[in-house]
This record gives sequence, structure tokens and C-alpha cells, in this order.
Amino acid sequence: MLIGVPKEIKNHEYRIGLTPAGVKEFVQQGHSVLVEKDGGLAIGFDDAQYQSAGAEIVATADEIFARAEMVIKVKEPQPEECRKLRPGQLLFTYLHLAPDPEQTRLLLDSGTTAIAYETVTSDGAGLPLLAPMSEVAGRMAIQAGAHNLEKAQGGNGMLLGGVPGVEPARVLVIGGGVVGINAARMAMGLGADVTILDKSLDRLKELDMIFGGRLKCIYSTADAIERHALEADLVVGAVLIPGAAAPKLISRDLVSRMKPGSVLVDVAIDQGGCFETSRATTHQDPTYVVDGVVHYCVANMPGGVARTSTMALTNATLPYALKLANLGVEAALERDVHLRNGLNVHAGMITCEAVAEALDYDYVEPMTALGRTALQQSA
Repeated sequence: MLIGVPKEIKNHEYRIGLTPAGVKEFVQQGHSVLVEKDGGLAIGFDDAQYQSAGAEIVATADEIFARAEMVIKVKEPQPEECRKLRPGQLLFTYLHLAPDPEQTRLLLDSGTTAIAYETVTSDGAGLPLLAPMSEVAGRMAIQAGAHNLEKAQGGNGMLLGGVPGVEPARVLVIGGGVVGINAARMAMGLGADVTILDKSLDRLKELDMIFGGRLKCIYSTADAIERHALEADLVVGAVLIPGAAAPKLISRDLVSRMKPGSVLVDVAIDQGGCFETSRATTHQDPTYVVDGVVHYCVANMPGGVARTSTMALTNATLPYALKLANLGVEAALERDVHLRNGLNVHAGMITCEAVAEALDYDYVEPMTALGRTALQQSA
């Protein structure tokens, strides 16, 4: 298979879909790889490293999209990239379609096959291709929150861990999944007073066993969210419904009653955000203020530590990408239900139920969609 790796074009996005080590794996297994010129240069992967691994360096993204059978990216395709996709081509990347009707429409119009990292599953209801970036984002949420609590950034002037004789900042983490546990661990490591909310009693028991009395584990209700948000200096939104839009857990009214200079970090912004006042921001202009509360809602948070993120992501995605290349799309999806769960769009059909429900499209079961195109091709 001919694999294409374009340079990312989203604002301050420096990650890349394959490292030179990943390219070498593809080449050793009989595939060819195109990499856009300087695609990984910003994070220390220069063209010579890719060439040494066996890649062909091409001058433009246009050539990659025109030639490649599978396009491997990091972030969702921007409108100009969507228009370069074609029927029969495979796109393997993060998509986050539920809150993004324009991208969904463009992908449907393109006729491409699009597999979303964030809905690929594993045994035990895991999300193995989302997890590495969730780990990064959870840890970054505390870095970003601590920075924005500084007075010069609009915060209330609290040091997250306090000092002897002065109480630490209060941190509320909503959601006890991968993002939440990494945020809580970082906040506790800095000495903050940390509370985590989750609707799973089993998860709360597990977190209590891990962290003991250092972490306050509270069952999540509307009342608990309100009570703890009003006391918090930093709130991290870390909720996820796989493939679907995030629920709005903090209302505009509640934001208006929070402490002046408190900080909201919405890690769920890729899925529409879990605060009613959230809107996507960029690394270039990461924050805004509503009713005296600082909002940090960067939609590609892990891109801020792009080298770490690229290596963590490609460690996870590479086995799946190789399976798609080695077996072909149809065979790989037929044999692997977890990879099949990643199929969001195929030949003008929505094949992810959560996306179809969020955007009011007809849902077509993945194997049914693949069967339809197979019938059309045989006819």
C-alpha cells in the first residue's frame, strides 16, 4: 500500500502522523511511504531521517493526497484537505465529528473511508488510540491551569500548591477517566487540594485505592458539581462519551457565580466542550474571560508538546495502521471489531452511531456499508 503523511496545517499543530521509526516498519513490510517536505522538522524529525527510513519526500500536500492510498494524519482534516480526499482513499486520523457538521459533510461528499482514532476500541471498553493523547492532555491541563491562575494571566493569583502557612489552590476534576486521573495525579504532585467527580462508583473505589486520602473521590451529581465548582480555583473538564458530543455540565449561570479569577480548562472541547461557556481556542490565543472566569479551551492541547505527543500517539496507532496496510481496509475491518468501531465515514455513509445521532444522519452499520460498496464494485 502507498501511505501518505502530510504536514499538519491546523494552528500551531506540529505533530506528524508517522515518525521515521514508523516509516521504517511500513517499508520493511513491503509498503511505500510519502512524507511531505519538512513535515516533522519542527519536532526534530528532518527529511534526511525519513529518507534514511525509506520514505519518499514530496514537495506538497497536494501530491500526497493525489497519490496515497492511505493518508495518516493527527488532527481532523481542515476544509481544504477534505476537498482533496477521494473515493476509495483511506483517512486514518482523529476526527471528532459529532460537534463538527462541516467536516462531516465534506467527508461524506468526498466519498472517502475515514477511520477515527478516538472511536477505535479495545477489550474492556478501552479507547487505545485516544488514551495516549488523553494522558498528555490531562497532565497539560494542570500546567495550563496553574499558569493561568497567575495574576498576570487573569487568574486569582493562587499558587497551586501553596506554601507553608498558606493553603493550596482547590482543584476540581470532572471525570475519572484517563484525562481525569492524569490531571488529578499532576495536581496532587504539585500539592493542590484535589477533588475528582465521576458517576462510576467502581471507578471512584479504584481511585480511592490508588490515592487514598490524598484525593477526594465524590459521586457526580448536578448538586456536587455546583457545590465543588463554586469552591474551586481550577476546574478541569475531563468527560467523554465516545464519538458523541460532550454533555454541558457547568452552566453559564454557574460560571457567573464562580470565584473571580478562577480557571476552567475544558479538555472535552474537541467533542464540543463540557462547559456551556466553552468555545474552541488555539495555542496562539488560548484563553478568554467570561464573568471574570478564565477559560482555556485549546482544541489540540497535546500539540503544545508535539514531540512527546507524536511519539506517544504513533506508538499506539502504528499496529493498527500496519494491519490496515497489510490486510487491506475491508479485510482488516472484517477481522477486527475494535478497528471496525473506528469507522466513522465510508463512501458517503455515516457508520458511527454516536455521530449519526448527534448530527441527525442515517446510521449505516459498518459491515453493511462495506458490503454495499463491494456490491457496487462487483456490478
